[in-house]
Amino acid sequence: MSYSAQERRSGVQLVSALLLMLSLSGCSSMDVIVASSINALNGTTVKISCVFTSCYKMDVTKFAMNWTYQETLNDTQELFMTYYKKRGMVPLRSERFGERVMFAGNLDKNDLSITLSNVQLEDEGIYNCYVRNPPDRIQGHGIIQLNVVTELPPPRDSTIAVAIGASVGGALALLILSMVVVKCLRRHRKQELISEEKMEEEGKLEAEGVAEEGTKQP
Repeated sequence: MSYSAQERRSGVQLVSALLLMLSLSGCSSMDVIVASSINALNGTTVKISCVFTSCYKMDVTKFAMNWTYQETLNDTQELFMTYYKKRGMVPLRSERFGERVMFAGNLDKNDLSITLSNVQLEDEGIYNCYVRNPPDRIQGHGIIQLNVVTELPPPRDSTIAVAIGASVGGALALLILSMVVVKCLRRHRKQELISEEKMEEEGKLEAEGVAEEGTKQP
């Protein structure tokens, strides 16, 4: 069973958020930490994470937890996993999920995560993670929007960008070099024309001087 890079990043983010919340001074109530939205590829296995923090250690005789599903916020919630005092986390019979839902968390670490295998397009919707851990008076509630896609966007290939950049840079360099060469050739040609005109002018002056000297002689 393998998870995508996005799922692993979501898990790291959840753990980081949990450690941050635990590092804060004081503890006033329960907090449920979930990813607000998860993308899953059709036909794969996805992990739906839910972790809670509490000022009190979990008491198995009082602890309560439910996972529910609903297509939209306006639809009725369907219970598909719950906690039993003697059996722990137990998947319930569900026409929608069958035996595709498994508990993947760790109660000792307040981790109530689940996995959903062979994800179907019909699995898209809202997943609710409800937690009650007396003597905490507030019931924790995490809401996760699962989006099922038929294909993931292709990863960005930096080598393509580098190749394009190199091609554009090379073309610009050739263009600039060509302009410099053309400019130098034009300047050189202009200098040659000026030199030729100057030589012709000097030749005319020399010829006129020789003619004047010839007319002056008797």
